[in-house]
Amino acid sequence: MELDEMKLAWQTMGQQLERQNALQLELLRQGRADRLHRHLRPLAWGQSLLIVLGVAIMLWGISFWSTHLGIWQAVACGAFMQLFGTLAFAFPIRLLVMQQGIDYTAPVLDIQRRLARMRVWRVKVEAPVFAVLGGVVWIPALLMLAQYEADPFGLNPWQHLRPSLMPWLLSSVAVAIGLVFLARFAVRRLGHGRWLENGLAGSAIVRAEAALEEMARFERD
Repeated sequence: MELDEMKLAWQTMGQQLERQNALQLELLRQGRADRLHRHLRPLAWGQSLLIVLGVAIMLWGISFWSTHLGIWQAVACGAFMQLFGTLAFAFPIRLLVMQQGIDYTAPVLDIQRRLARMRVWRVKVEAPVFAVLGGVVWIPALLMLAQYEADPFGLNPWQHLRPSLMPWLLSSVAVAIGLVFLARFAVRRLGHGRWLENGLAGSAIVRAEAALEEMARFERD
């Protein structure tokens, strides 16, 4: 009878330990979810602001070309600005959708894969696109402002541009874009490629990745 009681006591203790481990694992997952939410919250705020900025730029471009339909150069500038604004709000939306798809209670490896996809999107797609467009967009913006200055007088500034101005603007664009890619190449050659990628990915993603790695080590131990 004592042996049966000991077996029953061991079974009860084992069940209690299982429930305790399950409770600890659930608390760990909840803490992980809260921690990751906290790390990624600034990313969501920043992307939301970019969406608002992108919409404003897009509407500016639409407003400009729609009120200067008789000048094809102005239409081209406004259309380019509209395109830039569209990308400026579409890219953050894409990133937010990727973030919303994260299940913070899922296994650590699954969350790491989703964060890796967000990193690839920012480093391989978003950064190169805006590096190129950023070296170009100031030209239509400058020309649009010049057009606004001429509008009250009914003038067409495009007819008074110096022939040497456009080659100078285009060469400036080429130099700006070239410097961006030259700096990227130099940083990688100096062995700071990971530092550059972390900067492009954003501190929120880097902190979330570090937290996940720490959790993964804890679960392995």
